Amino acid sequence: MKIQIINGPNLNLLGVREKSIYGDASFESYLVELRKRYPNVDIEYYQSNVEGEIINKLHQIGFEYDGIVLNAGAYTHTSIAIADAIAAINTPVIEVHISNVHKREAFRHHSALAASCRGVIAGFGMDSYRLAIENLTLK
Repeated sequence: MKIQIINGPNLNLLGVREKSIYGDASFESYLVELRKRYPNVDIEYYQSNVEGEIINKLHQIGFEYDGIVLNAGAYTHTSIAIADAIAAINTPVIEVHISNVHKREAFRHHSALAASCRGVIAGFGMDSYRLAIENLTLK
């Protein structure tokens, strides 16, 4: 089984930015834990601050992989282009958020992506990624 994790803008700064919201661990350190927990799953990781690069990655893997875990960051709330890319591919996508976006600013309460995704997981810290992988591995 192959699962791609895609993180969007500013998530390269996990562990150093807004620790009260996002915690103090880097994503790379959490990725080590995920790979240990799911040794039979090939978990790949990609991060970009550029909307078009995220779309290109979705196109590249969206017909081959078994699942995609997507934290599009702020693009979640604005990107019709990413929503269209998700709708255009066959691989199921689960939208994730580290924080509970519904406890934050009002503009974060709307997702442009959710309708194109299998589901949305938010508010469980880094564990949101594990919960998404858990769903994708159920068959």
